[in-house]
Amino acid sequence: MRPPYPPPPERSAELRRRFAEEARSERPDLSTLCLLVGAEADGTLDEAGMDAAQIELDELAGQLPFRPGGPRSWAVALCELLGERCGYRGSAADYQRLESSLLHEVLRRRRGLPILLSVVWLEVARRAGAPVYGVALPGHFVVGFGEQDEQVLADPFDGGRVLTGADAEVLVAGATGTALQPSMLRPAAPLEVVSRILNNVRAWAAARPERSDVSLWAVELALLLPSHPARLRYERAQVLVQRGDFVAGAVELEAYAEVVAAVDEPGAAQVREQARAARALLN
Repeated sequence: MRPPYPPPPERSAELRRRFAEEARSERPDLSTLCLLVGAEADGTLDEAGMDAAQIELDELAGQLPFRPGGPRSWAVALCELLGERCGYRGSAADYQRLESSLLHEVLRRRRGLPILLSVVWLEVARRAGAPVYGVALPGHFVVGFGEQDEQVLADPFDGGRVLTGADAEVLVAGATGTALQPSMLRPAAPLEVVSRILNNVRAWAAARPERSDVSLWAVELALLLPSHPARLRYERAQVLVQRGDFVAGAVELEAYAEVVAAVDEPGAAQVREQARAARALLN
């Protein structure tokens, strides 16, 4: 197995307990949730390392000008600090690395996926008092500053470049082939951001069958979020079977079939057949 290596079972259980607790809190903390994801992926990330990451975000926020002005001034200040002075940005190669989805590694390498670089922008700007939020454009996460009538967008993957309306339209058209809709510009809640990060991790692992360990922990963390699609249970079952845990996979398939049966009995029957096939692999 290639690094990063997961933590031992006892550490993993504690991380998951804390992840579930934070996700269900009144105001979930984005950086804490992202660091817990990182610790589940990378057994070398201990409590001191998680604290150091939070301190680094605090120190970066301290380097921003005091209340530089309106939304555009905030966006420019973040671009100058994080993109130009610190060198945070992304490249096509970053999509091939699991580390690009782990906040502590993004802080270390100053490279990552659009959504993780956006998390850095969000957490630094938030600590400095900026009116900032994530914007989950289809296929490309960015950050927004200010109210909707004066909204300014910036692209951390491109070093924090401030976007024009036409730039945002091009990003959406390139990802979906459709026009930019106002609903796409709404602020993304912290749990939406974390869910999208875990989706990215699962997509990365799905393309690498030898990393089914990553598929498993990513789907199991996603299942700990207060709101998640029921089909995640089916995905978990498939990963368990893939990893040779046929009994646990069959049990999960049967449980999922019970959920599906209420709306799709033929579909439930197919899932039950998959459960029988999984149990047959024990013979």
